[in-house]
Amino acid sequence: MTTIATNEPIEQRAGLTWQWRREDLVTDYPATLWTLTYWFKKIGAAGANFSIVASADGSQFAVTVSAATSGAYTAGDYKWVAVVTYGSEAFEVDRGEFTLLAKYNAAANLDDRSHARITLDAIEAVIEGRATVDQQEYTIGTRHLKRTPLADLMKFRDYYRSQVIAEDNKAAGHASRLVARL
Repeated sequence: MTTIATNEPIEQRAGLTWQWRREDLVTDYPATLWTLTYWFKKIGAAGANFSIVASADGSQFAVTVSAATSGAYTAGDYKWVAVVTYGSEAFEVDRGEFTLLAKYNAAANLDDRSHARITLDAIEAVIEGRATVDQQEYTIGTRHLKRTPLADLMKFRDYYRSQVIAEDNKAAGHASRLVARL
């Protein structure tokens, strides 16, 4: 049996069932009278937005999104707002950010590395390739190529390496919380 969270998730995977509750709204906005809707807006992309309407569970709100529904959502980072409505009244009761992880299945062909990991891997590949190339810039006919200075690449590598380490530490903490719940 899964324990249902009492707040919005900060991360979910597409293609899985999502559940959470809002028990803290019962005094001001009982679910017997009010409707709670979540609006998710994808950061940097139009057309991937979606909404979720919570169900009433007594006076509290319960959210359940089916695996089929979440599987149709686009992976990425989102901002969300929670709005309660009753007749012509509407109030924003919460907001946050949310990461939708790509769906895993047999047909999935995805690179689920973070931007930081992808960039770090690319920078390290360039640095490794530089070991056999000693020209900083050259011209062939009318074409001119100037490479990013190695010192700059090293700075970029150090920056993205710190981002990846932070992500790994966050994931390790998340994994230990999952194990603790089991």
